[in-house]
Amino acid sequence: MKRRAVQPETSDTASLDFLCEAMMSMRTVEEMRAFLRDLTTPAELEALTDRWRVVPYLLREVAYREIHDRTAVSVTTIGRVARFLVGEQGGYALAAKRLQRKGRWPPSETD
Repeated sequence: MKRRAVQPETSDTASLDFLCEAMMSMRTVEEMRAFLRDLTTPAELEALTDRWRVVPYLLREVAYREIHDRTAVSVTTIGRVARFLVGEQGGYALAAKRLQRKGRWPPSETD
């Protein structure tokens, strides 16, 4: 988290919760895409997309170098995602599991 010279009116946790609620209010992929494009810079959106792009490969236990060759995502980013995939908050695994239940996992190569 970045440091601020002035204390914000709301806590980081409350602000994150508010952002999560806003994201959850999106009803379609198109709405979420528009929200993310408004919320993030092109570089931030690319970083988020790169992280999510490597998850299916990691779940299939594809080697990092092969993932890099297929996706052009850095090996460092792949390693970071791999660490968070098996630990931390469990968000990557939960999202993948829910998409799998909806029949949207793994994504097709053309998505």
